[in-house]
Amino acid sequence: MTALPVRILIALLSLTTIACADEAAEKSRERRQLYVAVPGLRNYLEYGGHGVLVFDIDNGHKFVKRIPTAGIDENGKPINVKGICANAQTRRLYVSTIKTLQALDLMTGKLLWEKAYDGGCDRMALAPDGKVIYVPSFEKDHWNVVDGLTGAVIGRIEPKSGAHNTVYGLDGKQVYMAGLRSPLLTVAETTTHTTSKTVGPFMASIRPFTVNGKQTLCFVCLNDLLGFEVGNITTGEKLHRVEVTGFQKGPVKRHGCPSHGIGLTPDEREIWVCDAFNQQMHIFDATVMPPRQTASLKVRDEPGWVTFSLDGKFAYPSTGEVFDVATRKVIATLTDENRTVVQSEKMLEIDWRGNEPIRTGDQFGVGRIR
Repeated sequence: MTALPVRILIALLSLTTIACADEAAEKSRERRQLYVAVPGLRNYLEYGGHGVLVFDIDNGHKFVKRIPTAGIDENGKPINVKGICANAQTRRLYVSTIKTLQALDLMTGKLLWEKAYDGGCDRMALAPDGKVIYVPSFEKDHWNVVDGLTGAVIGRIEPKSGAHNTVYGLDGKQVYMAGLRSPLLTVAETTTHTTSKTVGPFMASIRPFTVNGKQTLCFVCLNDLLGFEVGNITTGEKLHRVEVTGFQKGPVKRHGCPSHGIGLTPDEREIWVCDAFNQQMHIFDATVMPPRQTASLKVRDEPGWVTFSLDGKFAYPSTGEVFDVATRKVIATLTDENRTVVQSEKMLEIDWRGNEPIRTGDQFGVGRIR
């Protein structure tokens, strides 16, 4: 056998080294993706169809793929999606409908299980370690406490508030629960899965809400209020009522309240609140108390939710625009593989390193200063 010339051997070794370096770089490269569950406005399929749509945050929020999901009724039609959450440690993605909660493998997108619970499901919240989910019944009296891996019910809490929205504190020690029929925000201790206190009463029943990273303040939307109220979680007192100025209330297509959607930017410097009738996002300076209105941004439809990218650079109202938070300009709009406009009130960020999930955002715009 004739030996290869030295120069060819050197070239082959160089190519092998480059290939190995490229593979290592790909494995260490981080990428950010936005996961959007649809139908995310009631059961309307015209805003993106059915499934979980994935968008490339670092590439102009371009459509990447569609993950098929369960959540089909007895007539074979998709059911309203109520919530979405995920955990990088357990590699699970969860989507709730009014009837069931489903768990998907983040790595493969395959359905692991789908379970129905007593009273149905609404917008759930997942523990930071991914082990426990608080699942509200569908506007009934109780929340089911669910094992995040198996879906088994391990507890039950009954505030009798018309269970609706749920936020898990960043420290994993407390869960915040709001119902459609109560002016009180219920706080539960996760070590015992029991109610420990309430915040309020506020002036009306609580709709969407959020909390700051230190879990000392809550910001709540209420029935009949264009704006929000602020509560002290530590003392349980209501602190401030903040009304949007320069705009009037009017009839809305969904949710039956003027402001259905509120979020804190991750740095907790701003509050963004929805205005359905006027099709606006109103921005407040959250560095002062009570928060001070600073800007209003037009959106293309009735906004019913808002959340943010983990780094706080992008705001995601449910109408599908992507706002640059710093400039307050629309820098992208979400469209699916058919170039259909996507709208959803259920979305979050999931970050990857190579093929491994490394961190997840939240469907609520929660503060992240701890």
